[in-house]
Amino acid sequence: MSKRKKAEEQKPQTVEAIMAEGRAVIWNREAGQKMFEEEYTGKWKEDRLELALVEAMLLLEQGRINVKDGEGHEMNTDDFRAFATKKDPRFLNRYAVYKDLRSRNLPTRTGFKFGTDFRVYDRGVKPLQRGPKSAKEHTKWIVFAVAEGYTFSFPELSRAVRLAHNIRANMLWAVVSETNEVHYYQVTFFKP
Repeated sequence: MSKRKKAEEQKPQTVEAIMAEGRAVIWNREAGQKMFEEEYTGKWKEDRLELALVEAMLLLEQGRINVKDGEGHEMNTDDFRAFATKKDPRFLNRYAVYKDLRSRNLPTRTGFKFGTDFRVYDRGVKPLQRGPKSAKEHTKWIVFAVAEGYTFSFPELSRAVRLAHNIRANMLWAVVSETNEVHYYQVTFFKP
């Protein structure tokens, strides 16, 4: 078999996603389940995979999905970025952090239902595992994405640290510079 043919076979197939209610939805059951189960991307809902904006943007940039708006027009990365930024003013910071965490091969899930931007697991952990988990298999970090120069109140900081402490995770502030570099700062709960 030629090198070119091997490369074509290994290249992931582009999957169609359609925007609906602020999410990119993949209706291709096989491809959606594979992304969900093997890459821990998106949220599986009965017969479809729903991607958060940051997840869809990364897959779009990687050429793994193509995205159509609600009217069926294909969106390029610039179109999608503009759409996502309009939908979520913090999108660019969240995306920079999500992309950075994924580039480090850290299983990363959105954390909106926990009141955080992301839940991050140790390398090798399978976040979708059901049933009892060892301490290593739980969320290792909860991550808040903020822009450089962001100011917060002490109650906001306290809430974030308590949330992390309550779920036995570490709390990270992911600070995004103007050049999209991400720096992480850990704040811990300390009882004298």
